[in-house]
Amino acid sequence: MSNSNGLGDLLGGDDRRILSTGYPDIDKKLADGLPLESLTLIEGENDTGKSVITQQIIWGGLKAGMDVDIYTSENTAKSFLSQMDSMSLDISDYFAWGHLRIFPMHTIGFEWGEDEMHGILRRIITHMRESKADVIIIDSLTLLTESTNSADLLAFLTNCKTLVDTEKTILITLHTYAFEEDTLVRIRSICDAHLMMKRALVGQKYVMIMEVVKIRGARKTTGNIVSFEVHPGFGMKIIPISMARV
Repeated sequence: MSNSNGLGDLLGGDDRRILSTGYPDIDKKLADGLPLESLTLIEGENDTGKSVITQQIIWGGLKAGMDVDIYTSENTAKSFLSQMDSMSLDISDYFAWGHLRIFPMHTIGFEWGEDEMHGILRRIITHMRESKADVIIIDSLTLLTESTNSADLLAFLTNCKTLVDTEKTILITLHTYAFEEDTLVRIRSICDAHLMMKRALVGQKYVMIMEVVKIRGARKTTGNIVSFEVHPGFGMKIIPISMARV
């Protein structure tokens, strides 16, 4: 259900086709949005806002008329819809009409051995390839790689990279602590866009920081930073970066 007459086309044709977050202050830091048909990495430690940014991107994609699949190790379908609603992002209608599909990946009592994980990664790629979705999100890759060797992981990401050439936009979140540095370097190099999530102290409370490390085809975005906090029942609130101490 791709929308070929979206904001990206108005900004300059196919080379500016973008996926908006639906939040103008964030889009400004992303050169108006993430490029469509790309592989994006959203990286950070626990509680740094990876899922918040991901949910904002889901909202932007659905509002633009795109179909979205999310593979989540963090939620059930019910808890995911509730979490989105708590950010004032009501996606229940999109879910009901099949424009958003939620695939929980956690299985209680399942043994995540290397052989099983190899099969799971292969099945997910096949499932993604056959999906009608324009945007596919894996939140998070960490669970899928706990019993996976580096070669299988990089093969999985290379397959994801191949899928973006079939008009799919893929976003992957991961926890920095779960990977060796040399593996992280290779993961980052495979991806077209890289967002680094952190936490910073503002006064007596922590806020979330998003740094744009790279975006393919965008100008003057590297190093762009936006800080925000999340208020239940309201959603995101941008905080002036000058107030934050990382």
